[in-house]
Amino acid sequence: MQIRFSPSMRSITISSSNGFLDLMKVKVAARHISYRTLFHTILILAFLLPFVFILTAVVTLEGVNKCSSFNCLGRRLGPRFLVRGGGDSVRLMRDLYKILDQVNSEEIPVGLKLPESFSEFLSEMKNNQYDAKSFAIRLKATMETMDKEVKRSRLAEQLHKHFAATAIPKGLHCLSLRLTDEYSSNAHARKQLPPPELLPLLSDNSYYHFIVATDNILAASVVVTSAVRSSLKPEKVVFHVITDKKTYPGMHSWFALNPVSPAIVEVKGVHQFDWLTKENVPVLEAIENHQGVRNHYHGNHMMASNASENPRFFASKLQARSPKYISLLNHLRIYLPELFPNLNKVVFLDDDVVIQRDLSPLWEIDLAGMVNGAVETCKGEDRWVMSKRFKTYFNFSHPLVANNLDPHECAWAYGMNIFDLNAWRKTNIRDTYHYWVKENLKSNLTLWKLGTLPPALIAFRGNIHPIDPSWHMLGLGYQEKTDLDSVSKAAVIHYNGQCKPWLEIGYKHLQSFWTKHVNYSNDFIRNCHILEPQ
Repeated sequence: MQIRFSPSMRSITISSSNGFLDLMKVKVAARHISYRTLFHTILILAFLLPFVFILTAVVTLEGVNKCSSFNCLGRRLGPRFLVRGGGDSVRLMRDLYKILDQVNSEEIPVGLKLPESFSEFLSEMKNNQYDAKSFAIRLKATMETMDKEVKRSRLAEQLHKHFAATAIPKGLHCLSLRLTDEYSSNAHARKQLPPPELLPLLSDNSYYHFIVATDNILAASVVVTSAVRSSLKPEKVVFHVITDKKTYPGMHSWFALNPVSPAIVEVKGVHQFDWLTKENVPVLEAIENHQGVRNHYHGNHMMASNASENPRFFASKLQARSPKYISLLNHLRIYLPELFPNLNKVVFLDDDVVIQRDLSPLWEIDLAGMVNGAVETCKGEDRWVMSKRFKTYFNFSHPLVANNLDPHECAWAYGMNIFDLNAWRKTNIRDTYHYWVKENLKSNLTLWKLGTLPPALIAFRGNIHPIDPSWHMLGLGYQEKTDLDSVSKAAVIHYNGQCKPWLEIGYKHLQSFWTKHVNYSNDFIRNCHILEPQ
């Protein structure tokens, strides 16, 4: 029998003397550590070390600093490794939870000096060797103080946004002044809109009639330009732009000098409508002269808030206090049947929208005898934007509201509406609107305080035809987390809210949908330093 060892010493061969193998190779175990074993060892250590660190920190905070026994070492490094029974850390955490729960119901001592940063807090804990209860009290006091500071900062942020949103940017003010001056000095800026030969088309119901009421020239230009660019039949588009008396010369100049052919644009001031007299709109005069209204829209807005108020709710209150809500332009849509007596169907657009798709199919929607085709705002993926019901807008603690309205009734959106003016003329919508505005004035604005939508929600009850939400996407002026893919697919996007795209406070990632319709090479825009966002 012969025995051979391999040179690597990893196997032994045993053979008989006749050359036949009696026993095959016997392998000896390898002497190196495999990568798999090393990986598992590192993985286990990576899992255990954070727990060791946390347990050590907790014990240190408890005050167990002088410790040299093997049993105490086990308590520091882990109850199940070196301590019999392994219940010390569990008991420690239970005691800590108990102390925190106890402190939660206690008042913070008056005059307690608190650290202003985490490093200062940690240093104070180490230097003063506080017991667990003192630590919990100071922790609670610090967190409550920081929470109040954060809320105060967020409320101040909303207030500053409100002031920024209600102020007129220098560039827009400059644009209006320069165009007004151009109206007085340039005959081309005063030319008739539209030309005389196209006037009959202003009442031709085979065309697509859009109406926008605004005193913002740049915003109006974006609405008109985006609609014409998106239209499959721009030669069939007619825009009726309504503005106030002071803005009329500048607005007329803009569209006279910057035509959007082949579309037709009419610019008209409220002073040019014979029907808009004080006798026909007495409620609006009452709104402007009502002292409570003036205080509500022009008073000290910070007095209406407190540090515990939800910043989102405060933002909604501030938005409702915008002075635009007592402007005739903002109430104008309730008088469309009288202002355009020869038109059958119109689409009314707010000045903070962008049209991204051909809107002519809106005229083909069968409203089933209803007056107002609108997107409902009580259901949708965005629970902040699309969760509006009547209880969102009305004060249901008031008996007049509680006895006449349903808090769970679905709300709908202004901003992009298809109106059947023929059906509207057969209703008492205008009278209902006037009645509720008067009642709100009588009650010192206690029925609602959220702009001009609430009286319209009541006036159009029973006359709403819901349309597909893809026609009108809302919230781009207050929902920063708006889904960009949904924005790009929507027919009309609406920057309702304080963060308008023409303001510095506008959301940068949403501005490009609006700014791409602004001609930044235009001389008036360039000379007023209205710059393209970078």
